[in-house]
Formats: sequence, structure tokens, C-alpha cells
Amino acid sequence: MLFRIVVICACLALSSCFLKPYRIDVQQGNYIDQEMIAKLKPGMTRAQVRFILGTPLIADPFNPDRWDYLYIDRAAGRLKDVRRLTVYFEEDRLKRALSDAPIKGAGGAQGAAGEQRAGR
Repeated sequence: MLFRIVVICACLALSSCFLKPYRIDVQQGNYIDQEMIAKLKPGMTRAQVRFILGTPLIADPFNPDRWDYLYIDRAAGRLKDVRRLTVYFEEDRLKRALSDAPIKGAGGAQGAAGEQRAGR
């Protein structure tokens, strides 16, 4: 009887070392790629920007001329990718966009509407 209890406890202890629960991949926010950012042009209306990028994740009630887009990708519980994009409007027209990802086809000037934020 004691031998069975010891064997069961040993099996449970060893199985907890090897068996781990499955962790799903979690994607949160708006997926923003460089092609979408390249489509942004100064002077676009809010509706045009919303059509290209989707509804902003954060619309600041204290600063209605700023929209923030955030994308977080976690694979198996570990942070895989984080992307941020901030869009600024002036008189309901796109003024500029700041991204933490490099913008393709910008040619050093970071495009007509986009700028790259240096560092974090």
C-alpha cells in the first residue's frame, strides 16, 4: 500500500515537470504593416485613415486630434512583436504619423505622412 502511494506521488511529481499546459498565440490590437503606413498621405480625412488602418485602439478623449494604434503579438505566452503607430490630425485632416517601425519606401524622409520615432 505504501509502495503504491510512493509510486503515484513520484508519477505525479515527474509528470508535472514534463507536461505543461498549451499556451495559445494571442494577437491584440490593430495589425499595422508597412504597406498600410505607406498608404497614408497628408491631408487625408479621418474616414480615409480609418478605412486604411481600422478603428483606433486608443482614441484620447482629452486630445481628439490624436489616434493611437497598438499591436501586440504573444506566442506561447512570450512577447513576440509590439508595434505602435500614432496618427495626428489638424482640422480633421491627417497631419503626420509616428511609427516605431521603419517605413518602407520612405527614402530617409520617412514618407509624406510618416515619421519614425527614434528609440523607445
